[in-house]
Amino acid sequence: MEQEMTTNLLPVIPLRGKVVFPHTSITFEAGRKMTLKAIERATSGGDRLIFIITQREVQKEEITPDDLYTVGCVAKVKQVAQLTGGAVRVMCEVLYRARARVISANETDSCFYGVADPIQVKHADAVLEEAYFRTAQELVKDVFATDGKIPKEVVSRLERILDADEYVDVALSSMRVRLDVKQEILEEDRIIERLKQFERCLNDELEIARIEKKIANAVRQNIDKNQKEYYLREQLKAIHTELGDDGKEEDEFREKVLTKGLPADLQEKCLKEINRMGKMQPSSPEYTVITGYLEQVLALPWTEETEDTEKLSDCVAVLEADHYGLEKIKERITEYLAVLKLTGTMKAPILCFVGPPGVGKTSIAQSIARALGRKFVRMSLGGVKDEAEIRGHRRTYIGAMPGRIMYGMKNAGSINPVFLLDEIDKITSDMHGDPAGALLEVLDPEQNNTFRDRYIEYPYDLSKVMFIATANSLESIPAPLRDRMEVIELSGYTMEEKTEITRRYLVPKQLAANGLTDNHASFTEDGIRATIEGYTHEAGVRTLERTVGTLCRKVAVQYSNDKDLPLVTLDAETVPSYLGSPRYKKEEDKFIAEIGVVNGLAWTAFGGTTLTVEAMLMPGKGDLKLTGKLGDVMKESAQAALTYIRAHAEQYGIPAEKFSQYDLHVHVPEGATPKDGPSAGITMATAVLSVFADRKVRGDVAMTGEITLRGKVLPIGGLKEKSLAARRVGIKTVIIPEGNRRDIDELPAVVREEITFIPVKQVDEVFAVVLEGGEKYVLPTEETPKTEKKKRAPKTAKTPAETKA
Repeated sequence: MEQEMTTNLLPVIPLRGKVVFPHTSITFEAGRKMTLKAIERATSGGDRLIFIITQREVQKEEITPDDLYTVGCVAKVKQVAQLTGGAVRVMCEVLYRARARVISANETDSCFYGVADPIQVKHADAVLEEAYFRTAQELVKDVFATDGKIPKEVVSRLERILDADEYVDVALSSMRVRLDVKQEILEEDRIIERLKQFERCLNDELEIARIEKKIANAVRQNIDKNQKEYYLREQLKAIHTELGDDGKEEDEFREKVLTKGLPADLQEKCLKEINRMGKMQPSSPEYTVITGYLEQVLALPWTEETEDTEKLSDCVAVLEADHYGLEKIKERITEYLAVLKLTGTMKAPILCFVGPPGVGKTSIAQSIARALGRKFVRMSLGGVKDEAEIRGHRRTYIGAMPGRIMYGMKNAGSINPVFLLDEIDKITSDMHGDPAGALLEVLDPEQNNTFRDRYIEYPYDLSKVMFIATANSLESIPAPLRDRMEVIELSGYTMEEKTEITRRYLVPKQLAANGLTDNHASFTEDGIRATIEGYTHEAGVRTLERTVGTLCRKVAVQYSNDKDLPLVTLDAETVPSYLGSPRYKKEEDKFIAEIGVVNGLAWTAFGGTTLTVEAMLMPGKGDLKLTGKLGDVMKESAQAALTYIRAHAEQYGIPAEKFSQYDLHVHVPEGATPKDGPSAGITMATAVLSVFADRKVRGDVAMTGEITLRGKVLPIGGLKEKSLAARRVGIKTVIIPEGNRRDIDELPAVVREEITFIPVKQVDEVFAVVLEGGEKYVLPTEETPKTEKKKRAPKTAKTPAETKA
């Protein structure tokens, strides 16, 4: 040992967060460039010695010689193991203490070198030294007894050590003592003073152990609340420090809760949850549940709000730019903005857009959000059948989460978005509850300011949200839910509207989507009309948009093969060359007068359509056979029609026995398509009378209306869609119930100009128009109605009763 304890110029190892002592072995990992270079220099020599000195500031990466203590230990490198990432693990035997006379940086080697002067222990009174040594040994036994984490081999080794200096070194190397205290004892060269410092350190450790024990016992007693919280927080800080998270998560949550602007009672509730979370282990399932709840609450908007567009003209301009037509919706949004501007505050309207697919219900909702300057959220309700989808799950369940309303509000990030409830007529119910019932609270302006999600468990204000629902049909929406919404019907588009929409929106959109410009393809008006009439058969424009996209793709293929191709003009003659033969043609045979064949009009969720009703007699016993996949209501209409004709057989010149000698078969073509509704009543009656009276029915007339057993014609719905369907196939005369006369003014001007509407009160008036020689079937009435004189549109024909009068 005496030969080793000589002054040497050795490579310096800056050690962070640890003090080493002689007579021990240590293992440490090194990754800094200067440390790796120092180890390399030491292992390249024969003695393999290094000078280990503790770094003053643990977190500092770039250091100078002044950042190191002046006393360290000389150690001999025993083993160096390579780790991933270029780091190494070094095993050393610590030999002796040394004082750094000079520490300098070597720019060539990029490491520090130091002159290590060995520290010689200074002894004084041997008796006093022995007394301090024995006292220290007893204290060490007490400390090790309270700290069960000291290795047994260290305890056994200490019992065999007789040298006081070595005893202090070995004991301190195994104890949890502050770094500055260890460094102070390491630097002391007088053995008695060193023993004194060691004993003070041991007494401090014993006092800390007694306090810890006292605190542990006090947990089970009724102690002062403030002391208890202080103790728990100090213990938690120590635990988090050991785990490496420092309890930052709770602090971050607490800061967010205090600055979020939550309601006072919700803020208090969240703080309680944070305090609970601080008492749990992060691995606890309840800890995860609480963090998930806090994240959801903090992600919701509570005070964040966007400002609505100030000028009405700007709002209208956006709506006009995005959509053609839809005047009712634009007018309603303008009214809302005007009232909001005058009052400063009002509850947002809850609108329901009802209409066939493809008429722009969803896209107009997006445009409304853009026009108002609000965020837009869409929630599809198609197929939703669990009430928890709306209200959320209770936190007691594993994997619980908020409902889709809260999820949408979180995505919106504001308390006043435009919230689209898409396909509200497609929701269903099962054993898990009725989502429509849960929506009652959401869509009720008197209740939705305190909407309570089961997961959030706190009333949330939805009164500033503009809810817009879309549906294809009102019939499948429960009445209480329908009553809470302001229904705006969107009818199908006329040919002129479809042409304008295609020219303004669909063509530019599809050209851009397929990499084309106006210099590549040009759609003429007759080309657009040919596309609409020959390849689409719908109330909206969804199929039309796909068809225009097909044309654009065909043109794109041509340009990919020939980049010098001139402008492609898509007109009525060239469209079939790209799309093939037209899929839809006007059926001219519909206009031929036949016996037992009548043109009816029907309304479906997909728009209006024409409906042909066929009737035929065959020898039998007077049975009635109905085919064509008819619903119960439509079957009842056929039975009511037959009953009325039989009851008035003498009036129509039909022998009474004919009804018992023939069976009647009524069929509605396209048998695979379900059909139902009462509006085919007069159509059924006309077909039945035609076959029994053997009279032809005009093929250029269509009709719609419900019939009673007394022969009255009752009003129907969907007149616009039905009128558009008649116009689409070229029918120019439509018979409607008298109760629908007021609806004619709501029809597009082009429909009123092209179609003659004949309002009727009695079914006999229908027979007078469509049956050959039917005028004689109209009985004289006590009061002859007068023809209404309207403006040039609509064109309304006189009823047979009026003509006879």
